Amino acid sequence: MDAPEPGTPDELPPLVDHHCHGVLRHEPDPGTFAAFLSQAERPPAAGTSFFDTQAGFAVRRWCPPALDLPVHCPPGDYLARRRELGPAETRRRLLSAAGIGTYLVDTGLPGDLTGPAETAQAGGGTGFEVVRLESLAERIAGAASGTEEFLDGLGRGVREAARTAVGFKSVAAYRHGLALDPRPPGPAETRAAAGAWLAAGATRLSDPVLLRHLIWLAVATGRPLQVHTGFGDPDLRLDQADPTLLTGLIRATADTGTDLVLLHCYPYHRQAAYLAGVFPHVYADVGLALTHVGPRAPAVLAEFLELAPFGKLLFSTDAHGLPELYLVGSALFRTALGSVLGAWTESGAWSAQDARRVGAMVAAENAQRVYGLAEPGGR
Repeated sequence: MDAPEPGTPDELPPLVDHHCHGVLRHEPDPGTFAAFLSQAERPPAAGTSFFDTQAGFAVRRWCPPALDLPVHCPPGDYLARRRELGPAETRRRLLSAAGIGTYLVDTGLPGDLTGPAETAQAGGGTGFEVVRLESLAERIAGAASGTEEFLDGLGRGVREAARTAVGFKSVAAYRHGLALDPRPPGPAETRAAAGAWLAAGATRLSDPVLLRHLIWLAVATGRPLQVHTGFGDPDLRLDQADPTLLTGLIRATADTGTDLVLLHCYPYHRQAAYLAGVFPHVYADVGLALTHVGPRAPAVLAEFLELAPFGKLLFSTDAHGLPELYLVGSALFRTALGSVLGAWTESGAWSAQDARRVGAMVAAENAQRVYGLAEPGGR
């Protein structure tokens, strides 16, 4: 039997999914299931289906065998089998097949979703929490009686979260855009912004001063800070999610000892690769992108690796809601990495030994180093 190509599933260690979300505890109806295959917030156009997307085709390619179905089976057959098995068994089968050993779960999304421990247990791995800054601030604001109590609680809340969480995340791209003043706001400016936000009802935090304050509170803890960049749902403006807009903040945080991790990045993945290449504390992933570009995943991954140092790319699925997205994300990553590194090895540009080493770095070792994880499944 021939040896596996560098980067193929037989060669990689258990994956460290450094950015993901919980999955639904209940069985979704067909429309809800299909909605998770798209970044759209509204139903598909009349006469169309979200199953007719790269993500939809990828689910039908990679997931049916885990449920004892043939690949590419019709969506109706797939959903019927899912209902027959029930959400817990479906979740166990799909996550177990993903080959993920460690899950770093962003707990900031609403809904009846599994937490880090429950998600990881279903897949036979270990889970850790990533705290979403804006969600934390909104919870603290809901319990605060005034501005000073809110600000004190916010500082205390971030410090306490850092004791157990492996990192923080900011969705400033959704709330304001990434063209933020990179400097930490002063006390008077922060107090005024907090007072105005609380007086307005303290619902969705979008004030740029408070977003900056949150970012700098997180930076002060030394925990890695994940920042959403690139595409997502229509709640953001794509042109305001270009990671190069963070250049000022990146320069300002260069000597803090805190790593910045640029999430998703597409279609700005080449810009993110540049930033990771020239700033030692900047890392990036293309996790969400690979799920949504399907068989074009090798091209996107290769474009990122044009400039990025190989110790700077992390694996993630950004799976949310459906356990299928964990399996699809890991499968597309594995096949894309195997394709890219295999081609470079075959051409003579790389040695097989180097390809294996880089594959392990991207799959797990880079994330273990950045987040302080001692080994797959452990901290």
